[in-house]
Amino acid sequence: MQRIGIAATAAAAALALVQMPASAQPPTTAADGPASWTAPSCARVTGDGSVTFTTDDGRTLAPTSGTLKATGYTHGLVALDTPGTLLATHNDALLRSTDAGCVWQRVATLGGASTRLAAAPGGRAFAWQKNGRYLARVDGTTVTPLKAPTTRVSGLGTDRARPGHVRLAGADGQLYDSVDGGATWRRAGTPAFGGTASVYGVAFDPADPDHAVAGGMATGGAVTTDGGVTWRAARGLSADGGRANLFDAAVSPADPHVVYALGVDLVEAAPGSSSEGRHLYRSADGGLTYAKVVDDSAAVKLTNGTLLAPSPVDPKVLHFAFGTYFQNYGTDLFRYDASTGRVTATHNAYDGVSAIAFNPARPEVMYLGVEEVRVD
Repeated sequence: MQRIGIAATAAAAALALVQMPASAQPPTTAADGPASWTAPSCARVTGDGSVTFTTDDGRTLAPTSGTLKATGYTHGLVALDTPGTLLATHNDALLRSTDAGCVWQRVATLGGASTRLAAAPGGRAFAWQKNGRYLARVDGTTVTPLKAPTTRVSGLGTDRARPGHVRLAGADGQLYDSVDGGATWRRAGTPAFGGTASVYGVAFDPADPDHAVAGGMATGGAVTTDGGVTWRAARGLSADGGRANLFDAAVSPADPHVVYALGVDLVEAAPGSSSEGRHLYRSADGGLTYAKVVDDSAAVKLTNGTLLAPSPVDPKVLHFAFGTYFQNYGTDLFRYDASTGRVTATHNAYDGVSAIAFNPARPEVMYLGVEEVRVD
């Protein structure tokens, strides 16, 4: 495989939908799609400093009025279908902006740290803790705690077409379905890998929760297109068809056939090997077949937890990041383009970027959830 450096740098699930009670219905909004959004009109972001934005792939970042203190992570960041509204989670705080990311306010305290967010129709979102059991529904500034159907949540997906429909994955890749905004759950289909493997995570297609990609420990990847009724093993993750770890995946919002994934080819993982087997992969058939597109190297550093953020408008483009507080290194924000095979990078002084979201009307506006790490 050619190394990439910076310089070159269907079936529907058989689940009957029921009428949601009024309390589980998302609030009515004036949203009429991405066209109702605008770009941020500010030169500086007002808030605690946990969210900023860039319009040039990270070459310049909007300054913030606040400076992050102590140790803090911004793992959740989403743009809602309510015009101008974004949500973010910083440690145990829920933050909200209603002016396209210019002013951020703390609106609630969550029951869990390192909480992620998934946007849902009607200005709603779900907050969940990866590999934990914290789960909540967010409607406006109201946070409703929910009881997860599993002790460890490995993924959560929402349904653009059916408000109140949400799908969740457990640690064994078993899917669970709710049609009342997370108030009640039932099992859907069978576990990924037959329930015999530890699952790192399950990524849902943002346009279709029946399509999901599971990543397993030593078992590679598995994909379903019928809501977990059937799973098929992925190919191409290992040089000789052998074992692989698939840590994370992301389905392109611009084309559901395109899936990006992060993993380790265990056949190549011998100490001292050039990449130690760690790669970014790309699939053009929904996650069934992968090709290695980026190697871990001194120029393009990959970790087991590398953030993956596909472009919402171009399936050939993936944004990803590497950051560390060590020796005040900062963060590299990378951009991979499948049409050229090139990786380019920009650099900033933050200790990390742990979440990325895009402006629905102006996708060149990229919102960044940032980190501050203090080690005494």
